[in-house]
Amino acid sequence: MKTIYKKLLFLFLLLPFTVLAQNTLKGTVVDKTTGQPIPGVNVNVQGAPNGASTGFDGNYQLSNVKNGNKIVVSFIGYKTETIEYTGQKTLNVTLEEDTNQLKEVVVQVGYGTVKKKDATGSVSQIAAKDFNKGINVTPETLISGRIAGVNVVGGGAPGAKADIRIRGGSSLSASNEPLIVIDGLPMSNSVPDGATSVLSTIDPNDIESFTVLKDASAAAIYGSRAANGVIVITTKKGTKGGVKVNFSSQVGINTVANTVDVMSADEYRAIVNANGTPAQKALLGTANTNWQDEIFHTALTTNNNISVSGSLFNKLPVRLSVGNVDNPGILMNTSFERTTTSLSLNPVLFDNHLKIDITGNLAFGKNQFQNEGAAISSAIIFDPTQSVYQEGSRYGGYFEWLEANGNVPLLPARNPVARINQEDRRATSTRKWGNIRLDYKFHFFEDLRIVAEAGIDKFDSDGYNAISTESILGYQPNTFDKGNWVNLGGYTHYTDTRQNKNLNTYFNYTKDIGKFKIDATAGYNYQLFQREGFNSGDIKQPNPPADVTTDADVNLQSYFGRLNLGYDSRYLLTVNYRRDGTSRFSKENRWGNFAGGAFAWNLAEEAFLKDNETLSSLKLRVGYGTTGQQDIPRAYDYLQRVTLGTLNTQYVFDGVIYRAARPEGYNKDIKWEDLAEMNIGVDFGFFNERLTGTLNYFDKKSSDLLADIPVPDGANIRNQGYSNIGSVRTKGVEFSLQSDIIKNDKLTWNVAANVTYIDQKISDLGVTVPGFQGYITGDVIAGGTGNQVLIHSEGYAPNSFFVFEQLYDANKRPIQGAYADRNGDGVITDADRYKYHKPTADYTFGLYSTLNYKKFDFTMNWRASLGNYIFDNVSSDKGYLQAGLRRDSDLANITTDYYNTGFTTESNSNGTQRNYSNYYVKDASFIKLDNIVLGYTFDKTLLKAASLRFTAGVQNVLVFTKYNGLDPEKFNGIDNNVYPRARTFLFGVNANF
Repeated sequence: MKTIYKKLLFLFLLLPFTVLAQNTLKGTVVDKTTGQPIPGVNVNVQGAPNGASTGFDGNYQLSNVKNGNKIVVSFIGYKTETIEYTGQKTLNVTLEEDTNQLKEVVVQVGYGTVKKKDATGSVSQIAAKDFNKGINVTPETLISGRIAGVNVVGGGAPGAKADIRIRGGSSLSASNEPLIVIDGLPMSNSVPDGATSVLSTIDPNDIESFTVLKDASAAAIYGSRAANGVIVITTKKGTKGGVKVNFSSQVGINTVANTVDVMSADEYRAIVNANGTPAQKALLGTANTNWQDEIFHTALTTNNNISVSGSLFNKLPVRLSVGNVDNPGILMNTSFERTTTSLSLNPVLFDNHLKIDITGNLAFGKNQFQNEGAAISSAIIFDPTQSVYQEGSRYGGYFEWLEANGNVPLLPARNPVARINQEDRRATSTRKWGNIRLDYKFHFFEDLRIVAEAGIDKFDSDGYNAISTESILGYQPNTFDKGNWVNLGGYTHYTDTRQNKNLNTYFNYTKDIGKFKIDATAGYNYQLFQREGFNSGDIKQPNPPADVTTDADVNLQSYFGRLNLGYDSRYLLTVNYRRDGTSRFSKENRWGNFAGGAFAWNLAEEAFLKDNETLSSLKLRVGYGTTGQQDIPRAYDYLQRVTLGTLNTQYVFDGVIYRAARPEGYNKDIKWEDLAEMNIGVDFGFFNERLTGTLNYFDKKSSDLLADIPVPDGANIRNQGYSNIGSVRTKGVEFSLQSDIIKNDKLTWNVAANVTYIDQKISDLGVTVPGFQGYITGDVIAGGTGNQVLIHSEGYAPNSFFVFEQLYDANKRPIQGAYADRNGDGVITDADRYKYHKPTADYTFGLYSTLNYKKFDFTMNWRASLGNYIFDNVSSDKGYLQAGLRRDSDLANITTDYYNTGFTTESNSNGTQRNYSNYYVKDASFIKLDNIVLGYTFDKTLLKAASLRFTAGVQNVLVFTKYNGLDPEKFNGIDNNVYPRARTFLFGVNANF
């Protein structure tokens, strides 16, 4: 017993020394190249369960460390450091990038992931650290100009939808929008009235990466919705470790970068006095008003976001983010405001056998609109010699053109300032969307997983258009009350609800058998699209024609499968298949079969290249795939339908009101549009991946095109409708290059560049009638009635300009009404119009540069476009004398293009429209410096609890172009009263706690 007591007494006396021998270790982990702290680094004692991770400031604290312990510091993309603990109180660690790990980047593909080096299709990824800098109100701007083959054209209005085209699109009249998948939920490209775009409700601060599936072999597993490529967006998720807080705040000063060149007040007076009638001269005022300055102003944008991420109970990764952006437009009384909340939960249960991903998002929007085209058009042409206000005016004190008896004329432009201030167009929207993903690895068969996903996206809007009773726009010429014209103003209310439900269930089997790797997926997809809407009509008018709209549900169902085979990381084969069904087509044409296959050869893994010190990676790829297209506006165009008439087609019999019914046109044979695409590519890297790049050649053909075309007389009970016609072929080359030009402890300089060449032509329209030029298409231009200047024609690019060939005098000045007689029949008719250039570019370029010196960073982003043309509809409609001196009762300004042409009339003596002249088709090639941003980081020198980064920059910095209009970048190729893009001066701060 005494021996036992002695031993216990010895252990008791030793205990304080043992406790003292267990120390707490602190320190900071930074990047070797930039010196910046690295959050989320794992710091562990080798062989022990205890560990820690660094916060956003790179700091960590590790308890219960003993002399002789091995401290392991590890993070994805960096070389692991192992350091022996010898009693230090502080241990600062510098991590170096591991280029071998960086090759193992994982990219999102359809229903799964794949290592970038094992991808066989044309797949590009941009991660958060490489996004475009600045105030990014909507997510599209994060990747503008950054990915070869992806063209993003944004608008100037607040929160405006950007048009995205991957490899030039593929259809004539069906959708050319890419499929957007967010955290596994495929989105609908349609949005309710009163909202702007499908992506405008997402805070760019919440996005982790964009992955673009460009070729059909990669996108075919998405089938019917992937004909125009796929954009997979992954949002940020919670991480294991301590709580991390990020706060960002930005302020942008939006200024007017450019306006349309019109006559000044004095120039216009000279024009009127030289060419006007006595009545017109008498109308001239004494003011000097720049109407564009009156409707545009400087506006202040704010963008704030706070996020908290970490792990609850050390087991449940979670991230919560709240953001708000308030973006007033430079056009007065236009604005976009969005408040978002996003939550993600990512628990892993049952010994890593069950992974659960839950994402929930809530977005509130407030939009204020204007009739932008009318307001801007009025500002361009309103008489600059008149004042904004007129004493005694019954229209809110604003000057307006009136007839001699005081009545309101129908034809003159309205005061643009009055139009903006007296017409109120607002809408609020609520969007709720989320996805639940269960990924279970079978306990008894761990090579097999089952994945089930369920998602919903509900988008509601509620808006109104209100016209003041003082506004001249409320004047109703058909409203007569006791001999007095009555101004009731106007008020229309509308609601719109869109809902998208999605369900995926699939099995995934992976197995390594020697040097072979098998990855097989098979599953089922269900998606349902629904819409309901209501429009009250103008409730200030008698018997407002209320309209309730319930669109037919659109249902898509699919079966899909994919097989990836790899041998020794050298030879890679992917085969996928999808069988799609759509409710848009009849039972006979409902189902389509789409498949794709690709092979890749990792030459760098071959023995003769594996240890090459210059060439670090080289992969050859070849792929072929088919996808489908069924996204047309009319949900059930194959059905015979009858619709009820409006209030204007009612009949009364015996006191009972009957609404007339009319049959609608239909096409029972409408079917899938098919796209087949071949892709050949090479991925390469040199000097241990300091220089990397990709080269792709693609050739795709769309057949049985879904096109909205005229119907021959007597062939149907409608004049125009959807049919399957012809084919379009698109060929192109994409090249991208990225290089760490300088990379040392103090200075890094990275440059990324890309170039894309696209040649797209209509190869067949299915018409053999002699003299058939093609199908006239495109937006109706201003000037004349129903005029269009675009055409789909065999052998030419879709939407080519269709115009007359202008003749010029000896001084190279256009001769009014003089066009080339191209068919030689001695007269100028529509038969002399010809195809002349196109809106889309032959070449697009992108250049992104980031420079880091100590704690300074500088980024800039350039874009360029070559071979794109634009129809200057502003000059064609407002650049000739008669446009300003049309009537003796009012005056209108004209553009300075009149000095270049001397054109006087709208129509020529031979009856041709002057605005069909190819003079107005102008080269719109450009080079743009999109943004420059300078930043500086304080590592806890200002605040001990946080690292701070301050930024300043400019967006839409400058443009080099020969085009003398407002902006050379217009997606549809028609420049007509465009909402100008603002030039923004921005300031921001980002804090990591």
